[in-house]
Amino acid sequence: MKAVAITFPAREVRVIDVPEPRLHSPTEVKVRTLEVGVCGTDQDILKGHHGAAPKGEDHLILGHECVGEVVEVGAHVQGLRPGDLVVPRVRRPCPHTRCPACRHGHPDFCVTGDYTERGIQGAHGFCAEFFVEDAAYLHRADDGLRDVAVLTEPLTVAEKGLREVAHIQTRLPWKHTPGKALVLGAGPVAQLGAMALMRAGYETTVYSRSPKPNVKAEASEAMGAPYISSKEVTVEALKEQLGGVDLIYEATGASKVAFDSLKVLEENGVLIFTGVPGREEPLELKGDEVLGQLVLGNRVMFGTVNAADSDFSAALEDLARFRARWPGQLEKLITQRHPPSDFAKVVEEKGGIKHVITFQGAGR
Repeated sequence: MKAVAITFPAREVRVIDVPEPRLHSPTEVKVRTLEVGVCGTDQDILKGHHGAAPKGEDHLILGHECVGEVVEVGAHVQGLRPGDLVVPRVRRPCPHTRCPACRHGHPDFCVTGDYTERGIQGAHGFCAEFFVEDAAYLHRADDGLRDVAVLTEPLTVAEKGLREVAHIQTRLPWKHTPGKALVLGAGPVAQLGAMALMRAGYETTVYSRSPKPNVKAEASEAMGAPYISSKEVTVEALKEQLGGVDLIYEATGASKVAFDSLKVLEENGVLIFTGVPGREEPLELKGDEVLGQLVLGNRVMFGTVNAADSDFSAALEDLARFRARWPGQLEKLITQRHPPSDFAKVVEEKGGIKHVITFQGAGR
C-alpha cells in the first residue's frame, strides 16, 4: 500500500510502498484512512525539531490528525463494526512503572517523556491507505461528521485546556458564568479554540498578526468572534478596547505576544499556552513585572499538550454542536484537500487555514 513517510537521517518526505497491515490481536481494528490533517508539528518534524522512527526502522509514516473507516475488527472488539467512522488518539503510554500518569491512563501527562506518538515519535502514523489500531484508542464518529471529523485532534487541544481551566477556577466559588476570552492566533487550533470557548459561554475575541481582510478574519467573524490585528492594535490599546479578559487561549507559538498578553489578563485570570515555540524570536522579559502580575493578581499560566480519551469524546460532541450553531463554518476551515504526493509541499507552502491529505477512494 501507499504511505507518506519521512526517511532518516536525510529527513526526505516521499510516498513509499509498505506492506498492508494485518490484525495481530483480537482487540485490534483495521481502518481505511480517509483524511489526514497537516499541521505545525509535521513542519517541525521535517525541520528536525521533532520526530523519530520506530525502533530498528529508518523511516516514520507521518500523520497524526486522522479520520478513517473500519474495514475489519478483531474477535474481541465490541462497539465497532466495518463501515464505522473512527478517529484515533495519538499518544501511547510510556512503559515505566514510576510514571503515575501513564499507569492511570493519562499519557497526556506522562512524566518520563518516554511515550510514543503515532506519526510523531517512535510509532508510525496514519498517512497511509490503511492502519491497524487497538480498539481502545479509537473513537467512533457520527457519519454526519465525515467531512469535518479530521478536525477532531486539533480541537482536543482546546478541550483539554478548557477541562484544566474548569478545575483551576473552582478556586473562585462565587464565579458561576464565563467572562471574556482572548484567542491569540487564527490558525486551526485557534479557530477551533474560539468555537469551543464560545460554546462554553465566553465572549471571545481573536487577536492575530495579519490585518483584515483575510480568510482567517472572515472565519472568526463569521462565527461572531471579532478579529483584531496585532499589527494595527497594540496590546496596550487592546486592553483599553476590551477592558481586560478572564481567559487567554494562546495558539501561536510566539513567545513575545504570549507574554505581552498578560497585560490584558484580569485578576484571577488564566493564560493557556498551547503553541510550541518555533520562530526563535528574541524575547526581553521583565521578570519582576511578570512575577508581580502573577502573584499580585492571582493569575495562572499553564501549558497543555496532547489530549486524553475524554477530550477526544468531547471534541466529537462539540463538532456536532458547532455544525448546528454555525452551519458551514467548520467546512470553511478546511482550505484545500490534497493527494498524498503533495504532503511535503503542503507542509512547506501551506496558506489559508487547514490543509488535508485525502485518501478517499484509495484501496477500493
